Amino acid sequence: MDQQNKDSVAKGPVATEIEARLRLALNPSHLLVINDSDKHHGHAGHDGSGESHFTVELVSTAFTGKNRVARQRLVNDALRDLLVDRIHALQIRAIAPGE
Repeated sequence: MDQQNKDSVAKGPVATEIEARLRLALNPSHLLVINDSDKHHGHAGHDGSGESHFTVELVSTAFTGKNRVARQRLVNDALRDLLVDRIHALQIRAIAPGE
């Protein structure tokens, strides 16, 4: 992954918090946070803040030997309280190094 892909694409307050929490919890070698909220304007769950729907892509040794569900649980655990009231939808691509 190139250096540009190591940086978060979205920079709003929720995206910044997502990035900080995932870096702290999972120490990824690659992290991409994409704000997909503009694709959901007018849909249920779009709260008007511009930050409700996200995609995260990350590579971490924490995922080694874990199945897809276990990997997603690690990500969800890091973002637990944000998922209650700030994040309506989260697409996760969790990858172990070498995959």
